[in-house]
Amino acid sequence: MRLLLLGAGMGIVGGLVPSPLHLISLTQVALNRWRRALFILTGPPLLIDGILLFVTLFFFRYVPHNIAQGVAYAGGVILILFGSYLLWNTRGKSREEMQKSASLNYASVVAASLTEVTAPGTWIYWLTIAGPILARGHREGYWHVVPFFAGGLFGYYGAAILSVWLLAWGSSLHKQFKQRLILVANVLLIVLGVCYLLNAHFRPR
Repeated sequence: MRLLLLGAGMGIVGGLVPSPLHLISLTQVALNRWRRALFILTGPPLLIDGILLFVTLFFFRYVPHNIAQGVAYAGGVILILFGSYLLWNTRGKSREEMQKSASLNYASVVAASLTEVTAPGTWIYWLTIAGPILARGHREGYWHVVPFFAGGLFGYYGAAILSVWLLAWGSSLHKQFKQRLILVANVLLIVLGVCYLLNAHFRPR
């Protein structure tokens, strides 16, 4: 029960903190594409976390623990480039034109995957929290640590979907803000990319 509550608590915190995935999903919600928004919010993280679970399980001791700093640089550059790309491609386009844009749809899915891989928090979680718990599972039996990961999954995705819904609902209360929601989300992607770079630069070595 303790591991279940710990995993759920950490998942909820991670799901409520605004991330690139939240912002990319929010742009899809602004276009009334809830199905695509939910896919972006849940699909790439499940795939990436599955891969990182495998890496952590079998190669934990070989992965450098300062990797979070390196991926923060990569993530910052990717977010700035992607946010700039979205701003450039959405300028002057109507809502209907953006809904029909295949390149923007494809780019959103690719960006969702890249941002999940390059998020520093992802690597910090797997190397400093999930890694030791998996090592405990190796000693005591993996069934002992399943509640931690199950709680984390339910906590994270439940909180992430709820937070995006609340942001979309809040924007619907003010028509002018809803019309600018895509612009705001894309600008915030660039700001988040800059924060990644600053965090990596000033991170203690």
